[in-house]
Amino acid sequence: MSKWSVTRTLLLALLAAMFLLGAVTGGKGFIDELLYYQDDILFLTGQHLELTLISGGIAILIALPLGVWLSRPAMRRRAEGLMQLLNVGTTIPTLAILALAMSFLGIGTVPAVFGLTIATLLPIVRNTYTGLLEVPAHLKEAAAGIGMTPGQMLRRVELPNALYVIFAGIRTALAVNVGTVPLAFLIGGGGLGELIFTGIDLNEPMMMLAGAIPTSLLAILVDMAVAALAFVFVPKGVNPLRLRTA
Repeated sequence: MSKWSVTRTLLLALLAAMFLLGAVTGGKGFIDELLYYQDDILFLTGQHLELTLISGGIAILIALPLGVWLSRPAMRRRAEGLMQLLNVGTTIPTLAILALAMSFLGIGTVPAVFGLTIATLLPIVRNTYTGLLEVPAHLKEAAAGIGMTPGQMLRRVELPNALYVIFAGIRTALAVNVGTVPLAFLIGGGGLGELIFTGIDLNEPMMMLAGAIPTSLLAILVDMAVAALAFVFVPKGVNPLRLRTA
C-alpha cells in the first residue's frame, strides 16, 4: 500500500472516529455546549487563519531565498554556522520569543506576526538547503554540459528536483505555526488562544475545547492543503506519491 493510500485511510479513520464521538456525546449536550461559542469560534478562527497566513507567508518569502543562497558553493562552508542563528527560533521557547517581540514592538498583531515568523523559519530554510544539496550531481553536470548558466540550472534542474523536500519543510513549518498561534493571544494577537487560555483561567473545559478542537482541525486542514499543493506542483518524475499512484 502506498504512503498516499495509508494517509487517506488514516484520515477516513479519523473522520469516522470524530463522527462516532459526536454521535456518542451529542446526546449528552456536548455539541450544544460547543455551539454556544459558535460566534466566538468563527470570529477567532478568522483571526487565527490571518495570523497563520501572514506569518507563514512572510516566513516562506524569507526562507526560500535564504535556503537557496546558503546552498550555493560560495556559502556552503558558512551555511551550518549561519543556520545555527536560525536555530535560535526553535531553541528558545516560542512564548519567550513573543515576549521579546512584545518588549520591542508593543502589544497586538505586529509582535505576534514577528515572533511567529521567527519560529517558522528554520524548517523551510533547512529543507530548502538540504533539498538543493541532494540534487544528484550527474543532473547538474549534464545541465552544465549543455551550456546552462548557474541561474538556469537552479530554475530548471535544482529547484524542480528539490521541490518535494521543500514542500515537506513548508508542511512542517505551517503545522507548527497553526499550533503555536494560540500563544499570540497572550500578547494581544488574538486567535483561538483566547478561548483556550480563558477557559483554563475560568476552569471552563468547554470553552477551552471550543478553542482547542478548531485549532487541531485547522492544523490538519493546513497540512492536507499543503500536501495537495505538493502533489500537484512537484514534477511527476521526482514526486514519490505520483510515481506510486501512476
